[in-house]
Amino acid sequence: MSNVVVIGTQWGDEGKGKVVDLLTSSADLVVRFQGGNNAGHTLVVNGEQTICHLIPSGILHAEKKCLIGNGVVVDPQVLIEEIDGLREKGISVNHENLSLSEKAHLIMPYHRAIDDAREAAKGKDKIGTTGRGIGPCYEDKAGRSGIRAIDLLEPDTLEKKIRSNLEEKNFYLTRFFKADALEFQPIYDAYQSMAEILKPYLTDVSLEIDVAIDAGKQILFEGAQGTHLDIDHGTYPFVTSSNPIAGAACPGAGVGPDKLHHVVGIVKAYTTRVGAGPFTTELLDDTGDYIQKKGAEFGATTGRRRRCGWLDLFMVRDSIRFNGVTSLSITKLDVLTGLETLKICVGYDLDGKRLDSRPVSLKDLGRCVPLYEELPGWREDISTAKEIDQLPQETRNYLTRIEEITGVPLSIISVGPIRDQTIILQDPFTPSV
Repeated sequence: MSNVVVIGTQWGDEGKGKVVDLLTSSADLVVRFQGGNNAGHTLVVNGEQTICHLIPSGILHAEKKCLIGNGVVVDPQVLIEEIDGLREKGISVNHENLSLSEKAHLIMPYHRAIDDAREAAKGKDKIGTTGRGIGPCYEDKAGRSGIRAIDLLEPDTLEKKIRSNLEEKNFYLTRFFKADALEFQPIYDAYQSMAEILKPYLTDVSLEIDVAIDAGKQILFEGAQGTHLDIDHGTYPFVTSSNPIAGAACPGAGVGPDKLHHVVGIVKAYTTRVGAGPFTTELLDDTGDYIQKKGAEFGATTGRRRRCGWLDLFMVRDSIRFNGVTSLSITKLDVLTGLETLKICVGYDLDGKRLDSRPVSLKDLGRCVPLYEELPGWREDISTAKEIDQLPQETRNYLTRIEEITGVPLSIISVGPIRDQTIILQDPFTPSV
């Protein structure tokens, strides 16, 4: 029996959804442990694209159980819409294969209103938030004024909390941002209606996981975003509002660290970033445009164009340290096909000094110069390769350098968006990896 955590080692959008979908075949339960509907995992199965924002990617496997942990902030309306959308595609979603933690905090309309008002007020200095209310919801959670899923089952508690919060939020919205106030009754009525729909899904996710582990079942823990968007370890303040690192699976799902056995770090074969913030290896040239177009690099949640650059293994090495990564999964390798020369960032230079890790100061980070290794590219189509020996020598050299520079073995290589366009080197659920 083994439990696996899947995390992103870059700024998110690494292709975690496909890897989770792939690994679900070996898991009994799939657990989402942080973030909210500011994340989007894009899956392509049988030629059909599905984007999951809150529900774990494992939902496409009918016999598996998916759980949304207490570390996730949940917009009930979005969750219900996602359930309905999956059902319209013929995918079964019910309380038998999906559970929502009673302790998960709920995104409210005033969270979204504050999110939008703040970004508008910042103008050109905006962070690049998705406007989904994620940050303000986590703020209320930390400030002990949040509304939890369990409150949906107690109308008097729900009413008291909404009224109390609205008094503060409306003052903030109207007096500081000069925005419109929100009314109590429409919010209360809407959440009461959604409570009836979501009631069957509410459960103690931590206990359910514990029972499954005692029964010898295998758990797959799924994170959202990426390590360098981590609220503590990312490029603050251009980060998300939670901890996307592997250790957050413990508080975010309610399990002990001894229950996590293998951490798969997802590495896109190049680097992308959505929104504002420093990006040392960004390519503002034809090569960047080539990668962006060929990789269809648009945000699954926002539709925004992703910024593209060379693979930054200096950044990934920090991620390996933060997460205790056991193996790496390389995604979107096929996108690099056709480039004559490839570059890998192996270090940062700041004022003539080679650094040991990414600077915490954004001013210093903005002045860093990437130190590159160059490798020859390849032109052969690699999308049909099933074994690593079927890849061109140049492709294998690129993968070998990733292993050598990071010091971490590869377990999975993705050569296309479809589930079976994957080379499995080692099964992360096998304890010997």
